[in-house]
Amino acid sequence: MLKIQPEPYKIKTVEPLSRLPLDERKAALLRAGHNTFLLRSREVYIDLLTDSGTNAMSQEQWSALMRGDEAYAGAESFYRFVEAVQEVYGFPHVVPTHQGRGAENILSKSLIRPGDVVPGNMYFTTTRLHQELAGGSFADVIIPEAHDPSSELPFKGNVDLAKLAAVVKKFGASKIPYVAVGAPVNMAGGQPVSMENIRLVSAFCREKGIRVVLDAARAVENAYFIQEREKGYAGKSVKAILLEMCSHFDACAMSAKKDAYANIGGFLAMRDQGLYEQAQNLCVVYEGLHTYGGLAGRDLEALAQGIRESVEKDDWIAHRVSQVRYLWKALDETGIPLMRPCGGHAVFVDAKEFLPHLSQENLPAQALAAAIYEDSGTRSMERGIVSAGRDAATGEDHKPALELVRLALPRRVYTQSHLDYVAEGLGETWRRRARIPGLQFSYEPKYLRFFQARFKPVASKCPSAAFS
Repeated sequence: MLKIQPEPYKIKTVEPLSRLPLDERKAALLRAGHNTFLLRSREVYIDLLTDSGTNAMSQEQWSALMRGDEAYAGAESFYRFVEAVQEVYGFPHVVPTHQGRGAENILSKSLIRPGDVVPGNMYFTTTRLHQELAGGSFADVIIPEAHDPSSELPFKGNVDLAKLAAVVKKFGASKIPYVAVGAPVNMAGGQPVSMENIRLVSAFCREKGIRVVLDAARAVENAYFIQEREKGYAGKSVKAILLEMCSHFDACAMSAKKDAYANIGGFLAMRDQGLYEQAQNLCVVYEGLHTYGGLAGRDLEALAQGIRESVEKDDWIAHRVSQVRYLWKALDETGIPLMRPCGGHAVFVDAKEFLPHLSQENLPAQALAAAIYEDSGTRSMERGIVSAGRDAATGEDHKPALELVRLALPRRVYTQSHLDYVAEGLGETWRRRARIPGLQFSYEPKYLRFFQARFKPVASKCPSAAFS
C-alpha cells in the first residue's frame, strides 16, 4: 500500500505569492512592533498565523454562494444552514453568529453570573475573556501531561476528573454554570480528548446538574484522532464519531471558520429550549436577527456546504492531519523542540527549549515568532505568556507552563513544497537561536493583548544578538 497521502483535490485557482528581501522583512517587522499580527498580508510569504477563516473553499461552496437568500428575516439560507448543523452535530437548536467569538459572548452572557466559576481543559484566550467579562472566572482542570511538551500521551487534552470534582466540591455545583471542554485543545498544541473521557465528564456533570459545553471549532479533527487512537473506533466513520461526541454535550460553541472550510461564520447550538430562546434574544442585541446572526445569506450557504463537506468522506480530514504531520516530522528531524505528539491543525514549537537563554519575562515565544518571520517570511503566532494575558483581579501576568509558537496550516491552501520551505526556514532560525534577543512590551492594550501589542528587543539580555 502507498504511504503517501495525496491531496484529495485539484487546484483550480491560484493566488500569486512573493517573498520580500531580508532588509524589507526587517523593516516590516520593525513597523509591526515585532508582532506578527500587525504585519500586512502582502509582507508575508507563507502565512501560518492561523487556520481560522484562511481556508480554500471548494467549487461546491463557491456555487452555493450564488444561492444566498439575502432576506433580512427568515431567509431560506438560514434554514438550510440549520439543517446542516442538525445533521452533522446533532443539536436541535441553532443560533448563527458572525464567528466563534460571537457564540462565546452569547453563551457567557446567557449562563454566567458574577462569582461563577467555569472549569475547562485549559483556557482559550477569547473564551476566558468572555467568561471574565460576564463576571466569572476560569479553573483549569486539564490533566497534568498537557503542560508537558515531551509527554507522548495520545489524549493529552483529557479533563482530570479528580481536579473537576475538587472544583465542584470547593465552589458548589450552583456556582458552576457549565464545564467547557475543548476538543481538541488549541493551547495545549491541538491535543485531542478521548471519547471515554468525554463520556465520563458528561456523566459526572449530569449527576451534579451541571451543563457540559463543547468548543467544537476543530471537533472533526478530534473525531479523527479518536478513530485513529481509541480502541473500538477504527471501523467507524468520522461523521459517526462526531455525532457520538456531541451526544454527550448540552451545547456547543463553534467557530465555523475552521472545520467548515469557510472564511467567516460560527454558531451556538444547544438542546435546551429555554437557553435557545435566551440566545436568540441576545443574538438580536449583539449579532443581528437570529436568522442571520451577522452573516450574509451567501455565507450561510457556504457554511452549510462546508459543514457537510467536512465529514462527507474521511479523506479530507486524513489529508489535513497528514500535512501537519509532514511539517512536524521535518522539523523534528532537524532537532527543533516540538510539542508532542503532533496535533491536527498546527505544529507547535517549544520556545522555552528553542531559546533557553531567555526567561519567560523576555517573551521567548513572541521573540521566536518574530525571528521566524525575519528568516523566511513565514508568519506564525505566539502562544505563551503574551497570549495568556493578565489576571483580572491582580493585574499580574498569567505564566503558563507552555511557551509555544504555533504554525497553523490553512485547509487546502499550501502544497508540500511550501511546507519544505517552512521547514528550511525554521532550520535557519534554529542555527542562529543563541543570537535571538528577548522582547519587552512597548505598547499593551487592555484586552487580548497578543492581537495588538507592540514589542521591542531587550538587547541587554543577549549582548551579541541582533536580528541578523
